[in-house]
Amino acid sequence: MIVVTGAAGFIGSCLVAKLNESRRQDIVVVDHYDGDDDLKKKNLAGKKYARYFDKAEFLKSIRRGPFDFNVDCIFHMGACSSTILQDVAYFQTNNFEYSCHVAHWAVKSKSRLIYASSAATYGDGVRGYSDDETKISRLKPLNPYGESKQKFDEWVLAQGYQDRMVGVKFFNVFGPNEYHKGDMRSIIAKAYDRVVSEGTMALFKSYDPKYKDGEQMRDFIYVKDAVDALLFFMDHKDVNGIFNLGMGRARTWNDLAAALFSAVGKPVRIEYSEMPEVLKTRYQYFTQADISKLRRAGYVKPFLSLEDAVRDYCGYLKNKTIW
Repeated sequence: MIVVTGAAGFIGSCLVAKLNESRRQDIVVVDHYDGDDDLKKKNLAGKKYARYFDKAEFLKSIRRGPFDFNVDCIFHMGACSSTILQDVAYFQTNNFEYSCHVAHWAVKSKSRLIYASSAATYGDGVRGYSDDETKISRLKPLNPYGESKQKFDEWVLAQGYQDRMVGVKFFNVFGPNEYHKGDMRSIIAKAYDRVVSEGTMALFKSYDPKYKDGEQMRDFIYVKDAVDALLFFMDHKDVNGIFNLGMGRARTWNDLAAALFSAVGKPVRIEYSEMPEVLKTRYQYFTQADISKLRRAGYVKPFLSLEDAVRDYCGYLKNKTIW
């Protein structure tokens, strides 16, 4: 059996979709719905799996001991990923402590664990973007979300678990099934309807003289590429440790906007707006994954270009479909 936590979320539901395409239905999905959470529920609509656990029920179950079935692999994708939420206590419970329980259970059950870390751990980037595990303790995240991911990475290293599991530092992942994320959706998802209907979109102004408006840079990676890499880790049990997962090439927000306008057949027209105060001192102006460790581990599949990925995603946005 394969367990996917956060299975109704963005990356988790895309992972379930890919597993189904690979004829895998022996999947235990774990998530939590807040009331009438229709957008999130749609992410699992039509997908094939063996059992659903609420995340609280799943935590109680793993704290009791092993299941009555074998778990070959756990993809722990469930977490709060808000970069603007300031509730440190919630991140401690939901992101850090929950992950510790999952990791302990995986080790005791001899199940492979692949968990989601984040490029938010790199903070403002002054310490670089290397996933060398000897350098992880030096990183200084800019927000409580990044701090929770950093804390768990450090905990894994302190336990010596890095030799038996995989942590994945996701960079800017975008693609279908992120519709429920509200303000945490990618700019493509947020801007698409306005670009189609009005022919314009908004990007944040820059407050760093080294970057012009819209020239702030990110390492964007399409969710389909991210999922392929996750399955590589599942299939290669000899590959362990903490890895960056991005394209390895930073692109500007203006590049991303141009790709969107091109995909919908519109001329580029961008408005630059003020950044919220809460972000101004916590904003990453540049991220770029060092993926040399990933390549040395044997993952050689090329990633989709930004332009091709945006074009593919726009097909989902146009038809309002999930993967």
